[in-house]
Amino acid sequence: MAHAAASRVALRAVPSRILRPSYADTGIVDPSPTNIILYRDPEDIEAIRHAARLARRVLDLAISLASPGVSTLDIDAKVHDAICGEGAYPAPLNYKGFPRSVTSSINEEVRDG
Repeated sequence: MAHAAASRVALRAVPSRILRPSYADTGIVDPSPTNIILYRDPEDIEAIRHAARLARRVLDLAISLASPGVSTLDIDAKVHDAICGEGAYPAPLNYKGFPRSVTSSINEEVRDG
């Protein structure tokens, strides 16, 4: 189901040099095969490690920005810029129509995994 807010919010720009997932333009997520085991070679494993380190740095950035008076839109903008600055696509952006690069909440409620 697409997010209702997506129809009212312009998506942040992602530089054209960055590889985009299949849903980047449409918000439609292709179904994933459930019964496939992929073999990963050492290059794949290193790329996964690189992505995990980037995810950790960006999470640390988002946490450092979260404080009273800072809006979730401000956090989204800074995290979006940090991810794109590393040459990566912000995964939540337009996923099933989600209009932001960060899923966030202004309280202790957890909405996404």
